[in-house]
Amino acid sequence: MSNGDIFVGEIIGTAILILFGAGVCAAVTLRFSKARASGWIVIAFGWGFAVLAGAYTAAPLSGGHINPAVTIAIAIDTGEWGKVWVYLLGQLVGAMLGAALCYLVYFAQFQANVRETGTTEGTVDEPVPTLGIFSTIPEIRKPVANLLTEIIATMGLILPILAFGLTKGLGESGMLVLIVALLVVGIGLSLGGPTGYAINPARDLGPRIVHTFLPIPNKGSSDWGYAWIPVVGPLIGGSLAALIYNAAF
Repeated sequence: MSNGDIFVGEIIGTAILILFGAGVCAAVTLRFSKARASGWIVIAFGWGFAVLAGAYTAAPLSGGHINPAVTIAIAIDTGEWGKVWVYLLGQLVGAMLGAALCYLVYFAQFQANVRETGTTEGTVDEPVPTLGIFSTIPEIRKPVANLLTEIIATMGLILPILAFGLTKGLGESGMLVLIVALLVVGIGLSLGGPTGYAINPARDLGPRIVHTFLPIPNKGSSDWGYAWIPVVGPLIGGSLAALIYNAAF
């Protein structure tokens, strides 16, 4: 695969991932959305389908990593680091693009976050915080615990992904991406409660950057003090998973 194919593939795949993933969070969170308050199970399945669509789309061009933790783990496993920077750059750009597209899809709902003076549009209630649509927010802010959650959850993602590669024909049959998507749903349902399960540095960092600059009324903080945890945690978790895989398999 050429650098150009990898870059374009990761941009497109990660953009689809975030468009669908942030989209389901927006659907459940924002007022005047038909899916409002439909719950965590909807969000977990929405992110699983987001992985399915993004990875399948990117696979012919780049292999469909759409996650820096996956890219780093594969590099540790194979020893091939030459194209890692292309993957990471494409993933970050794609995540930012997907977040911007989600904003456009829900533009009217974001604008109606509060009622404007002199109009009947919007709500008179307190505005809905918007960062959780784009990036993760811990339920209990304990940096060590939050970091451990992201490390362990990412290990739970990466170690099975690497092990799936031992099953002959799984990738060629097209079933690998489907199985990984179901794995992401399972992680969301079982391990997503404490931090919102970033398990993907680009998935959190790219949308957080976009949230910082988007003109969303009463959007609230982008919480940059927490932003290092959903980046560092998945990178550590992915690296540890790759080391365990190399030692055990």
